[in-house]
Amino acid sequence: MEEAEFKSGFVTLIGRTNVGKSTLINLLVGEKVAGISSKVQTTRTAIKGIVNRKNSQIIFTDTPGIHKPKTKLNQTMIETSFGSLQDTDIILFLIEATSENIGKGDSIILEKIKEANKKTILIINKIDLVKRENLLKLIDIYRKEYNFEAVIPISATNKKYKEIILKEIEKNLKPGPAYYDIDEYTDQTLRQLAEETIREKALKLLQDEVPHGIYVEVEKLKTRKNKQNENIYDIEATIYCLRESHKGIIIGKNGEMLKKIGRMARIDMEENFGVKINLKTWVKVNEDWQSNDSIVNKFKLK
Repeated sequence: MEEAEFKSGFVTLIGRTNVGKSTLINLLVGEKVAGISSKVQTTRTAIKGIVNRKNSQIIFTDTPGIHKPKTKLNQTMIETSFGSLQDTDIILFLIEATSENIGKGDSIILEKIKEANKKTILIINKIDLVKRENLLKLIDIYRKEYNFEAVIPISATNKKYKEIILKEIEKNLKPGPAYYDIDEYTDQTLRQLAEETIREKALKLLQDEVPHGIYVEVEKLKTRKNKQNENIYDIEATIYCLRESHKGIIIGKNGEMLKKIGRMARIDMEENFGVKINLKTWVKVNEDWQSNDSIVNKFKLK
Protein backbone atom coordinates (compact mmCIF):
# COMPACT_ATOMS: atom_id res chain seq x y z
CA MET A 1 0.00 0.00 0.00
CA GLU A 2 1.32 3.42 -0.97
CA GLU A 3 2.25 5.64 1.98
CA ALA A 4 0.04 8.72 2.39
CA GLU A 5 1.56 12.01 1.24
CA PHE A 6 2.95 14.14 4.10
CA LYS A 7 0.82 17.18 4.91
CA SER A 8 1.50 20.28 6.97
CA GLY A 9 -0.05 23.61 7.76
CA PHE A 10 -0.88 26.39 10.17
CA VAL A 11 -4.09 26.32 12.21
CA THR A 12 -5.40 29.39 14.03
CA LEU A 13 -7.64 28.95 17.04
CA ILE A 14 -9.96 31.90 17.58
CA GLY A 15 -12.86 32.69 19.91
CA ARG A 16 -14.14 35.04 22.56
CA THR A 17 -12.39 35.31 25.91
CA ASN A 18 -12.89 32.39 28.26
CA VAL A 19 -14.41 29.89 25.80
CA GLY A 20 -11.67 27.33 26.51
CA LYS A 21 -9.09 28.01 23.76
CA SER A 22 -6.04 27.43 25.96
CA THR A 23 -7.51 24.22 27.39
CA LEU A 24 -8.19 22.99 23.85
CA ILE A 25 -4.73 23.82 22.50
CA ASN A 26 -3.11 22.05 25.45
CA LEU A 27 -5.30 19.00 24.76
CA LEU A 28 -4.40 18.97 21.05
CA VAL A 29 -0.67 19.55 21.52
CA GLY A 30 -0.43 17.19 24.49
CA GLU A 31 1.99 19.46 26.33
CA LYS A 32 1.27 22.44 28.55
CA VAL A 33 1.77 25.32 26.12
CA ALA A 34 -0.87 27.94 26.91
CA GLY A 35 -1.70 29.33 30.34
CA ILE A 36 -5.09 28.20 31.60
CA SER A 37 -7.25 30.25 33.91
CA SER A 38 -10.92 30.77 34.60
CA LYS A 39 -10.32 34.51 34.33
CA VAL A 40 -10.63 36.19 30.94
CA GLN A 41 -7.70 37.33 28.77
CA THR A 42 -5.16 34.73 29.88
CA THR A 43 -3.48 34.40 26.49
CA ARG A 44 -1.76 37.55 25.31
CA THR A 45 0.48 36.37 22.51
CA ALA A 46 -0.07 34.05 19.57
CA ILE A 47 1.41 30.89 21.05
CA LYS A 48 2.35 28.17 18.64
CA GLY A 49 1.91 24.54 19.59
CA ILE A 50 3.20 21.85 17.26
CA VAL A 51 1.60 18.45 16.71
CA ASN A 52 3.75 15.88 14.89
CA ARG A 53 1.83 12.90 13.49
CA LYS A 54 2.84 10.00 11.26
CA ASN A 55 1.87 11.78 8.03
CA SER A 56 1.48 15.40 9.09
CA GLN A 57 2.73 18.35 11.09
CA ILE A 58 0.10 20.75 12.45
CA ILE A 59 1.24 24.12 13.81
CA PHE A 60 -1.31 25.75 16.12
CA THR A 61 -1.66 29.40 17.02
CA ASP A 62 -3.72 30.19 20.12
CA THR A 63 -4.82 33.81 19.84
CA PRO A 64 -5.85 36.23 22.57
CA GLY A 65 -9.61 36.13 23.24
CA ILE A 66 -11.78 38.69 21.48
CA HIS A 67 -13.08 41.32 23.87
CA LYS A 68 -13.81 45.06 23.97
CA PRO A 69 -10.45 46.90 24.01
CA LYS A 70 -9.90 49.40 26.81
CA THR A 71 -6.13 49.92 26.58
CA LYS A 72 -3.36 49.89 23.99
CA LEU A 73 -2.52 46.37 25.18
CA ASN A 74 -6.09 45.17 24.61
CA GLN A 75 -6.13 46.72 21.14
CA THR A 76 -2.84 44.97 20.28
CA MET A 77 -4.22 41.65 21.48
CA ILE A 78 -7.25 41.94 19.21
CA GLU A 79 -5.14 43.01 16.20
CA THR A 80 -3.00 39.93 16.85
CA SER A 81 -6.05 37.68 16.80
CA PHE A 82 -7.53 39.02 13.57
CA GLY A 83 -4.15 39.48 11.89
CA SER A 84 -3.37 35.79 12.30
CA LEU A 85 -6.41 34.81 10.19
CA GLN A 86 -4.80 36.16 7.03
CA ASP A 87 -1.87 33.74 6.93
CA THR A 88 -3.35 30.57 8.29
CA ASP A 89 -4.41 27.46 6.40
CA ILE A 90 -7.29 26.43 8.65
CA ILE A 91 -9.29 28.33 11.28
CA LEU A 92 -10.69 26.60 14.36
CA PHE A 93 -13.56 28.78 15.57
CA LEU A 94 -14.40 27.94 19.17
CA ILE A 95 -17.80 28.87 20.61
CA GLU A 96 -19.75 27.89 23.72
CA ALA A 97 -22.61 25.39 23.57
CA THR A 98 -24.48 27.50 26.15
CA SER A 99 -25.10 30.28 23.57
CA GLU A 100 -28.66 30.42 22.29
CA ASN A 101 -27.76 32.43 19.22
CA ILE A 102 -24.80 34.27 17.69
CA GLY A 103 -23.78 36.90 20.24
CA LYS A 104 -22.05 40.20 19.47
CA GLY A 105 -18.49 38.92 20.02
CA ASP A 106 -19.00 35.75 17.95
CA SER A 107 -20.69 37.80 15.23
CA ILE A 108 -17.60 40.04 14.91
CA ILE A 109 -15.35 36.96 14.67
CA LEU A 110 -17.65 35.39 12.08
CA GLU A 111 -17.40 38.52 9.91
CA LYS A 112 -13.59 38.35 10.07
CA ILE A 113 -13.70 34.65 9.12
CA LYS A 114 -15.89 35.51 6.12
CA GLU A 115 -13.40 38.21 5.10
CA ALA A 116 -10.47 35.80 5.42
CA ASN A 117 -12.45 33.17 3.46
CA LYS A 118 -10.39 30.27 4.86
CA LYS A 119 -11.30 26.68 5.58
CA THR A 120 -12.94 26.82 9.01
CA ILE A 121 -13.90 24.12 11.49
CA LEU A 122 -16.50 25.13 14.07
CA ILE A 123 -15.79 23.67 17.52
CA ILE A 124 -18.63 23.90 20.04
CA ASN A 125 -17.23 23.60 23.57
CA LYS A 126 -18.88 22.80 26.92
CA ILE A 127 -21.52 20.44 25.46
CA ASP A 128 -21.90 18.80 28.87
CA LEU A 129 -23.76 21.95 29.99
CA VAL A 130 -26.62 21.83 27.44
CA LYS A 131 -29.44 19.64 26.19
CA ARG A 132 -29.09 17.92 22.82
CA GLU A 133 -31.97 19.83 21.17
CA ASN A 134 -30.42 23.19 22.14
CA LEU A 135 -27.11 22.07 20.68
CA LEU A 136 -28.75 21.03 17.39
CA LYS A 137 -30.49 24.44 17.16
CA LEU A 138 -27.15 26.23 17.66
CA ILE A 139 -25.45 24.08 14.99
CA ASP A 140 -28.26 24.94 12.57
CA ILE A 141 -27.92 28.70 13.26
CA TYR A 142 -24.15 28.65 12.56
CA ARG A 143 -24.42 26.37 9.50
CA LYS A 144 -26.67 28.99 7.84
CA GLU A 145 -23.99 31.66 8.38
CA TYR A 146 -20.89 29.98 6.93
CA ASN A 147 -19.90 26.89 4.99
CA PHE A 148 -17.86 25.17 7.74
CA GLU A 149 -15.72 22.18 6.74
CA ALA A 150 -17.03 20.46 9.86
CA VAL A 151 -18.87 21.18 13.10
CA ILE A 152 -17.46 19.31 16.11
CA PRO A 153 -19.25 19.48 19.49
CA ILE A 154 -16.78 18.80 22.33
CA SER A 155 -15.82 19.17 25.95
CA ALA A 156 -12.25 20.56 25.84
CA THR A 157 -11.35 18.82 29.09
CA ASN A 158 -12.14 15.37 27.62
CA LYS A 159 -9.24 13.64 25.83
CA LYS A 160 -11.51 11.57 23.58
CA TYR A 161 -12.10 14.58 21.30
CA LYS A 162 -8.41 15.10 20.54
CA GLU A 163 -8.17 12.51 17.74
CA ILE A 164 -11.51 13.56 16.18
CA ILE A 165 -10.32 17.17 15.82
CA LEU A 166 -6.79 16.28 14.64
CA LYS A 167 -8.14 13.90 11.98
CA GLU A 168 -10.52 16.58 10.68
CA ILE A 169 -7.67 19.12 10.52
CA GLU A 170 -5.40 16.60 8.76
CA LYS A 171 -8.11 15.92 6.19
CA ASN A 172 -8.16 19.62 5.29
CA LEU A 173 -4.40 20.19 5.11
CA LYS A 174 -2.45 20.42 1.86
CA PRO A 175 0.70 18.36 1.12
CA GLY A 176 3.73 20.17 2.55
CA PRO A 177 7.00 19.85 4.49
CA ALA A 178 7.62 19.66 8.24
CA TYR A 179 8.37 23.27 9.22
CA TYR A 180 9.78 22.35 12.63
CA ASP A 181 11.96 19.61 14.03
CA ILE A 182 9.75 16.67 15.05
CA ASP A 183 10.91 16.90 18.69
CA GLU A 184 9.54 20.42 19.07
CA TYR A 185 6.10 21.12 20.49
CA THR A 186 6.27 24.92 20.62
CA ASP A 187 8.36 27.71 19.11
CA GLN A 188 8.24 29.72 22.31
CA THR A 189 11.53 30.17 24.10
CA LEU A 190 11.96 28.77 27.60
CA ARG A 191 11.95 32.37 28.81
CA GLN A 192 8.46 32.94 27.33
CA LEU A 193 7.18 29.65 28.72
CA ALA A 194 8.53 30.56 32.16
CA GLU A 195 6.79 33.98 32.01
CA GLU A 196 3.54 32.38 30.85
CA THR A 197 3.67 29.80 33.66
CA ILE A 198 4.32 32.34 36.43
CA ARG A 199 1.54 34.57 35.10
CA GLU A 200 -0.88 31.66 34.92
CA LYS A 201 -0.26 30.77 38.58
CA ALA A 202 -0.73 34.41 39.61
CA LEU A 203 -4.05 34.48 37.70
CA LYS A 204 -5.15 31.33 39.47
CA LEU A 205 -4.30 32.54 42.98
CA LEU A 206 -4.97 36.27 43.01
CA GLN A 207 -8.12 38.30 43.48
CA ASP A 208 -10.07 39.36 40.40
CA GLU A 209 -9.02 43.01 40.40
CA VAL A 210 -5.28 42.32 40.21
CA PRO A 211 -4.41 39.71 37.56
CA HIS A 212 -4.92 41.55 34.28
CA GLY A 213 -2.94 44.44 35.60
CA ILE A 214 0.16 42.24 35.72
CA TYR A 215 2.83 41.08 33.34
CA VAL A 216 5.87 38.93 34.04
CA GLU A 217 9.41 39.45 32.84
CA VAL A 218 12.16 36.85 33.21
CA GLU A 219 15.37 38.80 33.76
CA LYS A 220 17.70 35.84 34.13
CA LEU A 221 17.63 32.28 32.84
CA LYS A 222 20.84 30.31 33.22
CA THR A 223 21.63 26.64 33.26
CA ARG A 224 24.24 25.00 35.52
CA LYS A 225 25.07 21.62 37.03
CA ASN A 226 24.39 20.90 40.70
CA LYS A 227 26.56 18.72 42.99
CA GLN A 228 24.84 15.58 41.67
CA ASN A 229 25.80 16.66 38.11
CA GLU A 230 22.12 17.29 37.23
CA ASN A 231 21.06 20.23 35.08
CA ILE A 232 19.44 23.04 37.03
CA TYR A 233 17.92 26.28 35.71
CA ASP A 234 18.32 29.50 37.69
CA ILE A 235 15.35 31.72 36.81
CA GLU A 236 14.81 35.23 38.15
CA ALA A 237 11.50 36.91 37.32
CA THR A 238 9.71 40.14 38.15
CA ILE A 239 5.93 40.39 38.35
CA TYR A 240 4.92 43.95 37.40
CA CYS A 241 1.61 45.38 38.58
CA LEU A 242 -0.29 48.65 38.16
CA ARG A 243 -0.67 49.82 41.76
CA GLU A 244 1.10 49.78 45.10
CA SER A 245 -2.00 48.20 46.68
CA HIS A 246 -1.79 45.37 44.12
CA LYS A 247 1.84 44.81 45.02
CA GLY A 248 0.79 44.12 48.62
CA ILE A 249 -1.84 41.60 47.49
CA ILE A 250 0.63 39.78 45.19
CA ILE A 251 3.26 39.54 47.94
CA GLY A 252 0.68 38.62 50.59
CA LYS A 253 1.04 38.46 54.37
CA ASN A 254 4.66 37.60 55.26
CA GLY A 255 5.31 37.01 51.53
CA GLU A 256 3.07 33.92 51.55
CA MET A 257 1.19 34.63 48.30
CA LEU A 258 4.36 35.28 46.31
CA LYS A 259 5.91 32.09 47.72
CA LYS A 260 2.79 30.16 46.69
CA ILE A 261 2.88 31.57 43.13
CA GLY A 262 6.59 30.75 42.88
CA ARG A 263 6.17 27.23 44.26
CA MET A 264 3.31 26.35 41.87
CA ALA A 265 5.17 27.82 38.89
CA ARG A 266 8.39 25.96 39.77
CA ILE A 267 6.62 22.58 40.06
CA ASP A 268 4.91 23.15 36.70
CA MET A 269 8.12 24.22 34.95
CA GLU A 270 10.09 21.27 36.32
CA GLU A 271 7.42 18.97 34.92
CA ASN A 272 7.37 20.69 31.52
CA PHE A 273 11.08 21.44 31.06
CA GLY A 274 12.24 18.13 32.52
CA VAL A 275 14.92 19.85 34.65
CA LYS A 276 15.25 21.17 38.19
CA ILE A 277 14.34 24.83 38.61
CA ASN A 278 15.64 27.38 41.11
CA LEU A 279 13.08 30.21 40.84
CA LYS A 280 13.30 33.66 42.43
CA THR A 281 10.47 36.19 42.03
CA TRP A 282 10.07 39.89 42.80
CA VAL A 283 7.14 42.32 42.53
CA LYS A 284 7.43 45.87 41.17
CA VAL A 285 4.90 48.62 40.37
CA ASN A 286 4.75 50.02 36.82
CA GLU A 287 1.61 52.15 36.61
CA ASP A 288 1.50 52.75 32.86
CA TRP A 289 2.82 49.48 31.43
CA GLN A 290 -0.40 48.79 29.49
CA SER A 291 0.23 51.93 27.43
CA ASN A 292 3.99 51.41 27.11
CA ASP A 293 4.87 50.56 23.49
CA SER A 294 8.04 48.61 24.28
CA ILE A 295 6.08 46.29 26.62
CA VAL A 296 2.90 46.09 24.55
CA ASN A 297 4.96 45.26 21.40
CA LYS A 298 6.03 42.03 23.06
CA PHE A 299 2.44 40.84 22.73
CA LYS A 300 2.26 41.47 18.98
CA LEU A 301 2.14 38.59 16.55
CA LYS A 302 5.70 37.73 15.64
